[in-house]
Amino acid sequence: ELTAFAETHNIPVVETIAGRANLTQDHALNIGPVGVTGSDSANTIAEKADVILAIGTRLQDFTTGSWTAFAKDAQIIGLNVGRHDAMKHLSLPVVGDAKLGIAALGAGIDGYKTPAEWLDFAQSERAKWITYTDNITTPGNGPNSYAQAIRVVNDLCDPRDRIVAAAGGLPAEVTAHWQTKDIGTVDVEFGFSCMGYEIAGAWGARIAQYEREPDRDTIVFTGDGSYLLMNSDVYSSVLTRRKLIICVLDNGGFAVINKLQNNTGNESFNNLIADCPTVPEPFAVDFEAHAAAMGANAETVANPAEFAEAFKRAKAADKTSVIVMKVDAYDGWTTQGHTWWEVGTPHV
Repeated sequence: ELTAFAETHNIPVVETIAGRANLTQDHALNIGPVGVTGSDSANTIAEKADVILAIGTRLQDFTTGSWTAFAKDAQIIGLNVGRHDAMKHLSLPVVGDAKLGIAALGAGIDGYKTPAEWLDFAQSERAKWITYTDNITTPGNGPNSYAQAIRVVNDLCDPRDRIVAAAGGLPAEVTAHWQTKDIGTVDVEFGFSCMGYEIAGAWGARIAQYEREPDRDTIVFTGDGSYLLMNSDVYSSVLTRRKLIICVLDNGGFAVINKLQNNTGNESFNNLIADCPTVPEPFAVDFEAHAAAMGANAETVANPAEFAEAFKRAKAADKTSVIVMKVDAYDGWTTQGHTWWEVGTPHV
């Protein structure tokens, strides 16, 4: 319905975190993800748009860039089943189901098409972003990174494989860089930055997916911090024979929170293992051994090339596989594509 609506009226589409994989990567009207974890292309057209149709989005902090992503005089039309969300930010509210509402709105603007110059501008911005993301995700461009691991999986996975990510830096990287191969294949839980959702959520997704697409895989991107908080469903997936492919990208602690510490003018404290005052000597968790102890296939790789070979083995395996790769704690993510985000500076 969304694709048909956009095609009929030539309207560029940008996606929120929760709205990823509503359009495929190669669709001419897909201008990229918007907001704090978004793309330069989507954020550029968002700030220039005079009318914004917000479909099923809560218009929360990350989407709106703490209310800097859109022009102050832009008119938002809020199509949402929740009245509170439909009326946010002085929107013209359309209270109703997104699927039915899109059809009704389409009938109401029959014959309308976006000006050609607006669409040309949006598509030119998208082309610039694709060039940037192709560069930053290329394995070997800089130290091991989330973006490089995402690209490896993106290139090797099946179009109907399901991708799951949640808290930390990976939702931003998946949102910014994942190239959608098919509709409804990406699940990024970032509404509450829910650490630990990744493996448990993926196990649930795999149970559901198995009934319809048993030959497709559910693939997890998780940091070491989230893995440590909630990992027992590695065991559950092995026990129930609902295979997962779990990519554990180890940046030595809670590196995104460390980055926020630094960005708000503070020194690193207690987020990276190396900065914990209680650790007198070098320390790290053996994630491979831990996952193997729960019955999974597990291996540790040194770089994206080895990661690719391990991923191929995981695809061919008949049970849950865990692939561990260390990534850089400071240069392991995207620096462009972000709007403003209001983060208070702590007193101490």
